[in-house]
Amino acid sequence: MPDEKKLPIHFAPLQGFTDAPYRNAHETVFGGVETYYTPFVRVEKGGFRTRELRDIEQENNTVHHIIPQLIASTPDEMRKLITLFQQKGHSEANLNMGCPFPMLARRHKGSGILPYPEEVEKLLQCTEEFPDMQFSVKMRLGWEDPKECLALLPLLNSSLLKQITLHARIGEQQYKGETDLDSFEAFYNECKHPLIYNGSINTLEDINKITSRFPNISGIMIGRGLLTNPALALEYQQGIQLSQKEMMGKVRALHHLLFDYYESHLQGNDQLLNKVKTIWEYLLPDMDKKFKKKIHKCTKIEVYRAAVAEALLD
Repeated sequence: MPDEKKLPIHFAPLQGFTDAPYRNAHETVFGGVETYYTPFVRVEKGGFRTRELRDIEQENNTVHHIIPQLIASTPDEMRKLITLFQQKGHSEANLNMGCPFPMLARRHKGSGILPYPEEVEKLLQCTEEFPDMQFSVKMRLGWEDPKECLALLPLLNSSLLKQITLHARIGEQQYKGETDLDSFEAFYNECKHPLIYNGSINTLEDINKITSRFPNISGIMIGRGLLTNPALALEYQQGIQLSQKEMMGKVRALHHLLFDYYESHLQGNDQLLNKVKTIWEYLLPDMDKKFKKKIHKCTKIEVYRAAVAEALLD
């Protein structure tokens, strides 16, 4: 029997977690990912955040395929961001119409723009002003009604988009509750662009369930599922799960790369500890709780190192 064709896996951006050092370390140690996306860049008080600028710099990204993401509610904001991406040497941009956080949604950013087709249309029209750039969209089913995405389909289908990623929840759900596969299917059936599925992918079984139901999707985007199991994309592409020994070895290598990077770029015990502890907010959720508790309680670097070494024994 010939090998089943594997879909590309896309690593969803998560603010505070999937920064350039993490993306670089993940590809070096685990891989299996076709495309990495930066957390969104925004216009703030007419300018840009230094941290977000640093994250999209080409020299800070070693992964083979990186796409910067932007979030905007007006054509003026969008033009500034696309121009920035071009200046930084990028030829692709991903438009975030999926972020569910109310503070942004209230300003018609992220999934908060989905109930306003005329505003979406203005953003999509901006893409025509940049013929040398490729554009994709990451969105939700809607803000409060899953039919909002269907109302936008004529606009989306007529736009020059490389692909669309659809998270199968509405914005008001944030990341809670069930995904709505029936509403995803309604969009899937009428979407004329390559469509990537996103939402609650945590296991190989989850991937297989989605690919079986939606055989014509062009990829799978995974966020939290890859933070909890950074081997998930690799396991899917190889068709086998890593042994406990292999997994622990790779997690040690991932942690080593991240720790060394942050140790050389951050100042002071507290700053370094606060950053490296975030790695454990999602990573290996099935780990014995006593190890996780010991890691999070550490107040000194040497104690933290010992706690991690103990936790990651084969």
